[in-house]
Amino acid sequence: MSDSIRFACTGCGKCCTGHHVPLTLAEAGQWARAGGQVIVLVEGFMADGLGMPPEQRDHVLRRSHPVPCGTGELRVSVTFAAFNPGRCRNLDADDLCTIYESRPLVCRIYPAEINPHLPLRPEGKDCPAEAWEQGPELIHGGLLQDAELRGLIEASRQADREDIANKVAICQALGITTSALKGNGFTAWLPDMGAFASALEAVSVDNPAQWQVHVVDGELAGSLQGHGLQTTAQTPVYYAFIGF
Repeated sequence: MSDSIRFACTGCGKCCTGHHVPLTLAEAGQWARAGGQVIVLVEGFMADGLGMPPEQRDHVLRRSHPVPCGTGELRVSVTFAAFNPGRCRNLDADDLCTIYESRPLVCRIYPAEINPHLPLRPEGKDCPAEAWEQGPELIHGGLLQDAELRGLIEASRQADREDIANKVAICQALGITTSALKGNGFTAWLPDMGAFASALEAVSVDNPAQWQVHVVDGELAGSLQGHGLQTTAQTPVYYAFIGF
């Protein structure tokens, strides 16, 4: 990451096209009530082992929740995201956001990163070159300059921590109990939105379910099984496995 990065949005709409936008639990409810589709992305890890990036330990533990898996314990992280395989449903003909004043936190934070371990890299963003050649300094001396933006990032991280138990409970109510291993991939689910809305209204964190980990690599599966975790390599029917 450069010590100094300038940024000013050009209104090209590229960041609103072809991206699944992570949502807080409250935002997921708003998105569902407005007729949008939510995609659920799940990854898991062992607290002191496989899938745990040691340098990110505090961050990933805070945004994860323990679930029973075989005879062991898996910690899962769940992302509810606005499903946008093409243009966002809220873009108008001029590529302007029609819900700008109430847009999700992640949209307000862009192009900054929420994960404290991910540096901002302009080359990894969809914005045109001129967006990085104008506007105020976003980064100076390697530090984010905008105090309001820093507050939004912290609000997003806090929501991740506060929402995770309920997100896991909602997943279990929907039959979403297969995770991928963090660093190896995600499981991706497109729940029926009527069932999703009902689960949001009747969240119960007191009904733990058995989970399993989708792993196609036999050696990795053996390592997980050696720690008591339940794995599967069957071709999924109700979800997609997005491997890295």
